[in-house]
Order: sequence, then structure tokens, then C-alpha cells
Amino acid sequence: MSGGGAVRGTAARARLAARLLAVLSCVLTAEAQLTGVLDDCLCDIESIDDFNTFKIFPKIQKLQERDYFRYYKVNLKRPCPFWADDGHCSIKDCHVEPCPESKIPVGIKAGSSNKYSKAANNSKELEDCEQANKLGAVNSTLSNQSKEAFIDWARYDDSQDHFCELDDERSPDAQYVDLLLNPERYTGYKGPSAWRVWNSIYEENCFKPRSVYRPLNPLAPSRGGDDGESFYTWLEGLCLEKRVFYKLISGLHASINLHLCANYLLEETWGKPRWGPNVKEFTRRFDPVETKGEGPRRLKNLYFLYLIELRALSKVAPYFERAVVDLYTGNGHEDAESKALLLDIFRDTKSFHMHFDEKSMFAGDKKGAKSLKEEFRLHFKNISRIMDCVGCDKCRLWGKLQTQGLGTALKILFSEKEIQSLPENSPSKGFQLTRQEIVALVNAFGRLSTSIRELQNFKVLLQQTR
Repeated sequence: MSGGGAVRGTAARARLAARLLAVLSCVLTAEAQLTGVLDDCLCDIESIDDFNTFKIFPKIQKLQERDYFRYYKVNLKRPCPFWADDGHCSIKDCHVEPCPESKIPVGIKAGSSNKYSKAANNSKELEDCEQANKLGAVNSTLSNQSKEAFIDWARYDDSQDHFCELDDERSPDAQYVDLLLNPERYTGYKGPSAWRVWNSIYEENCFKPRSVYRPLNPLAPSRGGDDGESFYTWLEGLCLEKRVFYKLISGLHASINLHLCANYLLEETWGKPRWGPNVKEFTRRFDPVETKGEGPRRLKNLYFLYLIELRALSKVAPYFERAVVDLYTGNGHEDAESKALLLDIFRDTKSFHMHFDEKSMFAGDKKGAKSLKEEFRLHFKNISRIMDCVGCDKCRLWGKLQTQGLGTALKILFSEKEIQSLPENSPSKGFQLTRQEIVALVNAFGRLSTSIRELQNFKVLLQQTR
């Protein structure tokens, strides 16, 4: 080999070694930054990883396969309330296949949208006092007190304040979707339309002044060498409630991005797609070097969101432990098994010893706390409406479901007194969950559990590239 060739070969090996060292450094840096105690709570990431892997993930996966939780009624045709519709995505993987009526379990299909028990499903509308006479034909074992409770329940459900904009399940545009047959994954939906949705969420609904820009925001003007430090200086100066709000949205965004990286179209041969984890895409979205330190921060917010929804599940357990709740589908054996599995998961959530303390929120003077709480609720409700602006139907489906699940979790956390005073054998007008909310709550938490599990898989895949 000539002297010049030897020099070029040495230089090439040096460049290769440098790249390998950079990859190794990125892996070690990512792992180092994703350890320890989370901000604004007293829980460490390692404890969450172990708890999720060995306790929650296997059980929540099984629960999501149950009929009660796999069928979700949603309206994907609601117009965007904030800007002219961009038109729906024409990519084939954006399509959602609705479930034929014949496939829906009879107990779900025949039931009213906010009823979860056999007795409630057999009573058609329960909208007015005149409906009370029908209850006698439904179940003669219901007391007069219970009949009145059902009527109060229907009235209350129509008037209570939600954290989310709920779809009208009676709309002709609302359809049942089998979530198992329409999994969340990378569809190819990206670019200005997708950026516009997330930009609207962050810029207009996260209590942020327009003069402060999020790191890596593709729609923001260039900020030179700022690297987001001014944003985090602003964020740390906020009250706890507003910091929590931002972290919840950032955590949800990170979770959705993780799902897309983990279920990516790797290749398609003869019309047969192969889906799987895309390490390059994961690195682009979360690597500390590629994202200038933003990736690990977003992943920490994912863990924070997991803690919030985990806390909500532990708090709502008494609601489902009552005999009046039986997750009715019409299949008595499966309904009993579904409830038993759900209660088993609740027992696990209660056993977790490092829960987020929601009592630290809205704890100031009563008037100020009430005003802030209402502002918090309305901001989140607005975000749920923005989900109707997503152009990809599959992305819209999972965005609506996960937003509604988080909204339901927040509703639970701020209804502790009402849950504690629930009557054992009849519904209460103080606190109710619709079937739509129950399905969204469980599936949204299932998505977070999957995200944390997939994050462990990506750590292994990254190590294998060393």
C-alpha cells in the first residue's frame, strides 16, 4: 500500500472509531440522564421501570384484549374547530377500519354510553322521571332508592364538568373501532399539518407567553445558541400546577413518539408489511446529542405522566370495587374475569409506595386555587378539541383516546371526596364515569406502560450497536 493509501486508511479507521465512540457516548449519556429522582415528585425512574415490567405491563396487556376494553366508540368526522381542515391523509396506513355492528358484543351495543352494569344497560335512556316506571321491568330487585339514583345519575352525567370534550356517541358519525385491529403505529403522517397541531397545543394552551419558545420547535424562529435554556428558566419559575400541566403534555407527546418508533414500517415486500422498532428514528427523536439534551427531558416527562395516571388508578379503585359495577358486555363469564383482572391491577397500583401527591396541587387560598383549577381544566379541554384537527385518522383515533384517558385521570384525582363517599349498591350523582371514559382510561395507561417497556427494549438495541 502506498504511503497516501496508508494515511487514508488510518484516517478512515480513526473516523470509524470516532463514530463508534460517539454512539457509545450517546448510549451511556442517555442511560445516565434517565436515572434518579424525577422533578416535582419523590419517585425514581428505576423503581418505575421495575414496577411496570414485573407488575403492570403483563396484566394491562391482557386487560386491553378483553371485549369491554377493546371496542371504543369515536367520531373521527368531527370538523376541526380552530382552522380550515387540511384534508384527511391519503396514506393507506392512516385509515381506520370501523367495526361492523355484528361484531360488537350485545351488552356494549345495546347499552347507553354511560352505563357499565347489566341493570343500567337494560334501562334505555333514563333521561327523565317518567322513565322510572321502566326500571321496574328491568330488575325487580332494585329498590326505589336505586331507581332514583339511576335517574339522578343520568341527569348528573349530562351536566358534570369534564376535562375533555367528549364525543356524542349518539351521533350517526360515531363508530365503534376495534383497537386491537387498528394499532397505534407510524403511518407516515408528518410535516406542517402535524407540526401545526402540536404547535397549537404547546403555544396556545400550556400557559406560555409567545416570547418564550420551546426547544426544537420547527415553527419557531432561530434563537442562536439558546438551546432551550431560556424556556426551562421560564418553566422553573412557574407554579407547580402549570409545570405539571406542561410535563403532562410533553410526556404524552413523548409517549406517542415512542409508539411510532417502536412500531415502524421497516419494509414492505409483495404487499406484506414488516413492522418493528426503528433505532434510527428513536435516536433522531430522543438522543441527547441529536436533540441537544431535549430527548431525555421528554422521556422523564413520560415517567411523570405514568405516575399521574398510576395515581389516578389507585384512587378510583373504590368506584370499581362496588357490586354495582360489572363491566357488562353480555358474556357473564368474561365480564367476571375482566373485573377480577381490573381489581388485581388496582391492588398492584395501591402497593406502589412512591405515588405522586396530588394534594400538593391547588393548595393555596380557596378562591385562587379554584380559579387556577378551572383554568387548568379548560386548557386541557381545549387540547382535547384540537385532536379533531389531526389529519390522519389513526393518529386522531389514538390522540383522542389518550387525551381522554388523561382527562379522565385528572377528573379522578380531583374528585377524591366524591369517590370516598360513593354508596356501595347504587350509582352516585357525585361522581360517575362513562364507559367511554373507562375504556380510554385503561387503554391510555396501557399505552404509557407499553412506552416504558419499549424504552427498555430500545436501550438494549442501542447497546447492541456498540
